[in-house]
Amino acid sequence: MTADDLDLLAEMPSTIAHLNSHQAILRHGDDSHQCCVLLQGYLSWQDAQRANGQITSISVPGDIADLQTLYRPRVNGNLIALGPAVVALVPHRFFRELSARSPALSRTLLLMLLRDHAIQRNWTINLGSRDALTRVAHLLCEITTRLQNVGLAKDLRLSSPFTQSDLAAACSISPVHANRTIQALRQGNLLQWQGKTLVISDWPGLVRLAGFEPNYLGVRPRDQSARPAQLESDKAAVVPA
Repeated sequence: MTADDLDLLAEMPSTIAHLNSHQAILRHGDDSHQCCVLLQGYLSWQDAQRANGQITSISVPGDIADLQTLYRPRVNGNLIALGPAVVALVPHRFFRELSARSPALSRTLLLMLLRDHAIQRNWTINLGSRDALTRVAHLLCEITTRLQNVGLAKDLRLSSPFTQSDLAAACSISPVHANRTIQALRQGNLLQWQGKTLVISDWPGLVRLAGFEPNYLGVRPRDQSARPAQLESDKAAVVPA
């Protein structure tokens, strides 16, 4: 990225919005005229046909959660905050001007869209060909890797994006099954989960269980020699409902 590209990005106009847990930013059928750049927290696209709809994707900080609306403004689904979140709302016209003025930044936006599609394809595989245990393990591997790619979760400790119901909706299982699955991962000494804090205790073991390969994310595999953080106590994991 050149100095001129950085100068262009510095011109980005934005409105900062603070979102409450499960607050909707966009709803099915809306016509969007701006993109949502996630600064803190997590966002998810959800099926609009049910009150507690299937979660079809999760965004982490640094993602443009609705980049596709730059090309197709009509929204198909609900964009919801998973827990408190902070976003920057950037007009579509800025990204169009950016693409016209910088081939490199135009290519970056295209690569972001292609990565989003690759993640979506992998989610389809996750739901269609893996059992509940490996679905949850794979999802946790993906979220952790994406966070590390933007400088977060370096010690394998992260703020969980899920309530029990959210995890169930993302993995197409019941909330009860989701909680049992987390208990099984904990009993296998793969992770610790208390309240809103998740710690991966055995990253190589979780990766093996999930069959996780990060190539589709376009990032390098993390250093498996890193020592995981530890929770202060080792009580039974309780995922908020």
